[in-house]
Amino acid sequence: MTTKPDSLPGPVWESVVDTARREVIAALSVLDSPPDPDFDRLTRMASSLFGVPISLVTIVDAQRQWFKSHHGTDVQETSTETSFCAYAIAEREKPYLLIEDMLEDPRFAGNPLVTGDPFVRFYAGAPITVRGERLGTLCVLSQQPGKNTDPQKLEQLVELAGIAGSLFELKDEARTRARMAAELIKEEWRHALTLEAGKVGSWVWDLRTGEIVANDIFRRMYDLPPNEKVMFDKVYDQILPDDRAALDAALQLTFDQGVDFVAEFRIRNSNRWLTGRGRVYQRDGEGKPLLLMGVNLDVTDARESADQTRLLLRELNHRVKNTLAMIQSLARQTMRQNPDPQLFMDAFSGRLRTLSEAHALLADRDWSGIALSETIRSQVVSMVRFDPAQVQLEGEDAFLPPDHALGLGLILHELTSNAVRHGALSVPEGRVSLRWQEEPAEPRQLRMIWKERNGPKVTQPVETGFGTRLIERSLDKVLGSKVTLRLEEDGVETEILLPLSADA
Repeated sequence: MTTKPDSLPGPVWESVVDTARREVIAALSVLDSPPDPDFDRLTRMASSLFGVPISLVTIVDAQRQWFKSHHGTDVQETSTETSFCAYAIAEREKPYLLIEDMLEDPRFAGNPLVTGDPFVRFYAGAPITVRGERLGTLCVLSQQPGKNTDPQKLEQLVELAGIAGSLFELKDEARTRARMAAELIKEEWRHALTLEAGKVGSWVWDLRTGEIVANDIFRRMYDLPPNEKVMFDKVYDQILPDDRAALDAALQLTFDQGVDFVAEFRIRNSNRWLTGRGRVYQRDGEGKPLLLMGVNLDVTDARESADQTRLLLRELNHRVKNTLAMIQSLARQTMRQNPDPQLFMDAFSGRLRTLSEAHALLADRDWSGIALSETIRSQVVSMVRFDPAQVQLEGEDAFLPPDHALGLGLILHELTSNAVRHGALSVPEGRVSLRWQEEPAEPRQLRMIWKERNGPKVTQPVETGFGTRLIERSLDKVLGSKVTLRLEEDGVETEILLPLSADA
């Protein structure tokens, strides 16, 4: 109902649709709420007080009058158009509305609730006020007219209506508190789950007693029993003595200057690294700290990762320097051997590509080394011009340290390049046999034999070329290695002796 009904006078209708009043009704969320025995006690008391059969706790909305409690009737609501209580909340001269005989009051003589069921003749209602707004009434009704109603009973009805208003406010406050408590519990659960998922140990340190209240993660970090009281001395004893001085200094700085506490230290039993962060949250009148709150995180993996990264960077720096020196040497020697720019580019690009491929393989494995089979595939098999079956491989796979892989890769590249240009792999019928085996000696060594056959006849060069020197010197950095190159008439033969450990 959005327009004023003819049955209600203007001032009454204005009281009913007052915005502030209806906002309080909406905020209470009381309309259509479940029955409440506390309000039922009030209606029984009011009915007994006046000796009438019907009593109600009503909430008057714009379209309907709803009964929070209804004693003596099963009706739960009526239309606002026929509401007696609408007049009660608009009444300003008295704290109640009394109609001893409805048929004698022109405002109600034609009301359907008077002329029809339940044939109301007597009404007395006191407004229920919540947050300064009249929401409805506590009222009593009878089919018999009243006469000379006792004023004290009316005053008691007003008092009971005041109790009803207090009940509405208290119950709304209780619902609000319960809702806030439930939200707080949920927030605490979320907080605990967040700490658990992040493996964060949380703690509150009472500096007056030395007691620490902490979660289970904190207890596990310090290897503390799950249910015993945690004292600072027990926690402090778990920290390695070498790290206590820095921890003490960080705590003292926090106590004296109020800066956030930050420290890293190791735990005695596990030797794991923890970082502690905290803040003073309470001080006395003289500024002395009383309460320190904070968290601990296990940063062992991060520190180990950082150490590994620094180690890799140092290793990479070493490798880059060595590689640049090798490239410069290759460039100078290749230029001397091949002064023609095109010949230089052809020879140098192949050797540079060999280094690049070896570096790529090693980088993929964090410079831990590569398998012998990978080196052979990249530097020998992939370069065969006619048929891969021209190369016969025999031997069990082995693991090569980085320097060994780089040096051997250059040797195999140079041997294969020479074989493709001038030797056994330059003709379809040529063959290369590459055999290797581990020698039964300490330290472990690999002996590899490269043998060409069925290729063009080999002639002895007038002077040793750079390719030959490169083959013989590529493993100079590897202690205990040896390369022997023989230019036999039926084909090149090379013997390589290579230790299988980086510190050989």
